[in-house]
Amino acid sequence: MRVRILAVVGLLLTALLCSCAPEADEPGDVESGGPSASNIDVDTPELRALKKRAGIEPCVPGPATDGGLPSLTLACLGGGPAVDLASLEGPLVLNYWYAACGPCRKEMPAVQDFYERYGDRVPVIGIDIMDVMPKAALELAEQTGARYPQLADPGGDLQGTDLRAIGYPTFAFLDADGETTMVGGGIESAEELVELVEEHLGIAL
Repeated sequence: MRVRILAVVGLLLTALLCSCAPEADEPGDVESGGPSASNIDVDTPELRALKKRAGIEPCVPGPATDGGLPSLTLACLGGGPAVDLASLEGPLVLNYWYAACGPCRKEMPAVQDFYERYGDRVPVIGIDIMDVMPKAALELAEQTGARYPQLADPGGDLQGTDLRAIGYPTFAFLDADGETTMVGGGIESAEELVELVEEHLGIAL
């Protein structure tokens, strides 16, 4: 898989100035005395109830055997089938976020707006990454109205692949040919995401 890292001036500035990379006292750090990310359970009765209350859509594995993404299986946040990323096909938008990320909170309503308007043509999947607070993550999704499917990567396994985040939030755009472009997030409207999709996925919306 060939991944192109693009420096989009406006979004890169947002990522540099506003992005939330985990620090020593934030989710994802296991040296601060918190629980180990590898031991985080993202599927409990409490989390399932919270996911249902938030109206988050189920995770659905794709039909492919090698759609272009790494063969890495991620759990479904709040319960449901795990998804092998390699089974997913483009066009597809992945959105990386975590519970304590301020720019992620601001961005999620715009991502949901895009999903409601164009999700039948360009699916969106959120990935709660390097986050040891699945309850807080689901509460954030509920507060922001983010009902698109959500995967979880509390151990940060994606960081060891070509899909490693370049900041928080981050978008990964998977095109129909299986090529992925990583772009710093921080959008404020669905129209901004439409422009990114048209640029990186070659789709006119």
